[in-house]
Amino acid sequence: MKKIFLLLACMPLFLATSCNNDDDDVNCTLVALAGLNVTVKDAVTDEVLSTGVMVIAQDGTYTETLEQLPNNEIPVFIGAWERVGTYVVTVSKEGYQTFTSEPIVVTADVCHVIPELLTVELQPN
Repeated sequence: MKKIFLLLACMPLFLATSCNNDDDDVNCTLVALAGLNVTVKDAVTDEVLSTGVMVIAQDGTYTETLEQLPNNEIPVFIGAWERVGTYVVTVSKEGYQTFTSEPIVVTADVCHVIPELLTVELQPN
């Protein structure tokens, strides 16, 4: 629950109301949650990297370039909005070794995806 609260504090909210799922009387908010939330750092300096960083998520034939969360103190690349799946995340930046993750499983509860947080430390060349 802590992860979701922190993400909601950072993410743009599309609607702040709730709906009632008549099938099971569960109240779900009408916000969209990003299934993938990626922070990129320099492995040597621990500096957060954003300029020139490319973050791509792939789930089978589905591919998405994650976008940098706007107006955030710490740059976070977000995507897989309300999309469950098993993703391989590739992070690249000129001057660094490309990083490819192990499979990351994004699941969902009755209302939303459960956000996965990933910190990638890129090794300089």
